[in-house]
Amino acid sequence: MRKRPPIKTTIKEAIDYWCTRIDECGLSVDWSEADTHCWRCGCEKNLQRCHIIPDALGGRDEPSNIVLLYSRCHAEGPNVTDPEIMWDWIRAYGVAFYETFWSTMGMKEYKFIYRKSITVEIKDILRAAGLSEDAEEAEKLIQENLKTVLEEASVHFGQPYFNAATVAGCYRMMFKNMAKSLGVCFPIKDPWEDKPAPPWWLAV
Repeated sequence: MRKRPPIKTTIKEAIDYWCTRIDECGLSVDWSEADTHCWRCGCEKNLQRCHIIPDALGGRDEPSNIVLLYSRCHAEGPNVTDPEIMWDWIRAYGVAFYETFWSTMGMKEYKFIYRKSITVEIKDILRAAGLSEDAEEAEKLIQENLKTVLEEASVHFGQPYFNAATVAGCYRMMFKNMAKSLGVCFPIKDPWEDKPAPPWWLAV
């Protein structure tokens, strides 16, 4: 296997090239902070210069073929010869606020695992407890219970953030605690729960 030469394109060259060609609207990063925040997840981390078209597939070491990603996102990025795919992927994960990406991914993971959104789960618990579904009251309950369960979770070695499955697990523990404190039996059954779940690969 041939050894790849170090990337010569600088971070500044990549930013200068793309900031005049790609609208930051819908991205997880503002161009003014594109040298410190991952272009996919918006997290402030040491960034890696990543080929859009991989070196192994003939991608060149030039600004038009480089994006800046946090190592975790780099590992998940597409390795194909169509450069539009990289930008489709980056935009698909855009979040409006920094440091919210992994929480958002955890919410998606929760819905995938339990087939119920976070919002519906909270409303069902409040309704079962005979409480108002007032957003402010719900937020207060969430913060009280979430603080406790976060002490019962940890990151994988070498990772600075909870992964999506851990975030989903924290939400589940939070709902269990919340329901228990309100005297509600959890999980709250829905009619579909008596039916077998489709295989995960058909649920997408």
